[in-house]
Amino acid sequence: MQELFPSIDQWIDHNKLVALAIVVQTWGSSPRGVGSKMAVSSAGEMAGSVSGGCVEGAVVAAALETIQTGMPKLLKYGVTDETAWDVGLACGGEVEIFVDVLDSIVYEFIKSQLKKGYALHLGFVIDDPGKQSGLAFSASQSGEKIEFAHSRLVAADVSMEATDLKRITRSIDDVSSTEIFIDVIQPAQTLIIVGGVHIAIPLVTIAKTLGFSTIVVDPRKKFASQSRFPHADQIVNVWPQQAFSDIRITAATAAAVLTHDPKIDDPALEILLPSEAFYVGALGSKKTQAQRRERLVDAGIPENQINRLYGPIGLNLGGRSPDEIALAIMAEIIQVRNN
Repeated sequence: MQELFPSIDQWIDHNKLVALAIVVQTWGSSPRGVGSKMAVSSAGEMAGSVSGGCVEGAVVAAALETIQTGMPKLLKYGVTDETAWDVGLACGGEVEIFVDVLDSIVYEFIKSQLKKGYALHLGFVIDDPGKQSGLAFSASQSGEKIEFAHSRLVAADVSMEATDLKRITRSIDDVSSTEIFIDVIQPAQTLIIVGGVHIAIPLVTIAKTLGFSTIVVDPRKKFASQSRFPHADQIVNVWPQQAFSDIRITAATAAAVLTHDPKIDDPALEILLPSEAFYVGALGSKKTQAQRRERLVDAGIPENQINRLYGPIGLNLGGRSPDEIALAIMAEIIQVRNN
């Protein structure tokens, strides 16, 4: 959802209302998955997509009506719908899209929680003839939450870990006439780069293109400077032990250790390998990796944690230039994430 923020912020700054369209179910060859989102302003502007272009025009029209009336809509498009040819789904796909006005308080809550690195749940009543449809609650992994009038449909303790959907599902099993869609919004994934070396420069650029927040850690200010890394979100010019006391490492974190200097690399790995980071890779040949492994064993790092290390770092694409090595590193990070 973060990719929608720049457009939404701009619209709000110009006093425009905003509707949010979310894919809540798909069948067949629908091009966008469940959870895909599109924002629509009261001026008809749109950001994001819910079908890759097939039904966007129809959804914008429905969103504008929702902004005017304040009434949410559950839209259904597919081959059995007489409008299938008009909206572009005659290829066999079907999709359900829920459209509601984006509450400004909830929007600011979402942004603040994601900025802090917390995942969220958004619970929508999407098909409820007997009660008002719309957003029922927003609960953060931090324990903070916002509830609305029809939040009686869900558990009072919706502040659970935001990765646990079963707890919410169980709490609504007795509400047989109500369909609730629970959307999980994860914070932007973060790439921590230890070492402001040449490879790190294109690596930051590629990571940013793929939506990662980027942090460059290097105590050597000449290596990690604003002039060398103008696109990095954060530059930390302290030793890894101090840097990681302030940097939050989560299951959405990847790390690439690149300096080739054991004084910097090893302390970083001793912190990263036991952490929740989904990927930890280190630059160096097989010989370098073997020597590094011995040092980590001597430092008391358990073997199962050492085995998490991707080294030599990156997929074997055969490249040798800094740009090609950076591409190989990012390709491996994406592969690990998607698997």
